[in-house]
Amino acid sequence: MEWILPGTMLKARAEDAGNVEALFQPMFLAGGMVLSQVASITGLEPYIIQNWVKRGFLSPPQSKRYTLRQLCRILNINALKGVLPMERICGMLGYINGQLDDEGDDTIDDSQLYFMFVKLAAHAKELDQSGAWQPAIDRVLQDYQEPIPGARERIAKVLRIMLIAYVAARMKEEAEGLLTELT
Repeated sequence: MEWILPGTMLKARAEDAGNVEALFQPMFLAGGMVLSQVASITGLEPYIIQNWVKRGFLSPPQSKRYTLRQLCRILNINALKGVLPMERICGMLGYINGQLDDEGDDTIDDSQLYFMFVKLAAHAKELDQSGAWQPAIDRVLQDYQEPIPGARERIAKVLRIMLIAYVAARMKEEAEGLLTELT
């Protein structure tokens, strides 16, 4: 089944969600992405991304290049912003990673969090219907090494919130599409 990766404009196969890192790695062979590339992948206007940096939602790019970690922070925010207020998204990310513009206090790399989220989001509908979210979250966290006690539990809570918001956003899009058909 083809789908759009959460927070992006990129099409992928849901079956390949477990290997989504491989899709992103070549994009960073040149030492990072420039703003126009990040905007193209996310569908966001460049000024929005720059505003998020100014507001401290992510660390500033180095030499005008964004890292995979920064891109994934943007993707996490972008995937949720249609359903949750920015303050709540940033509060949730701060819950697991402290100051958002300081990567030094993170308990999980944003790319690791994003890739876990993608693996879960690819099967969100089935997980929701079967009540199997917690075992699925436990599976994506099985190799995660806690830098501090309690980090795994915090990340599990955040992943569940992200999944619920993701499903809500997809349902909202579906409802809007159906409403458009009425007119």
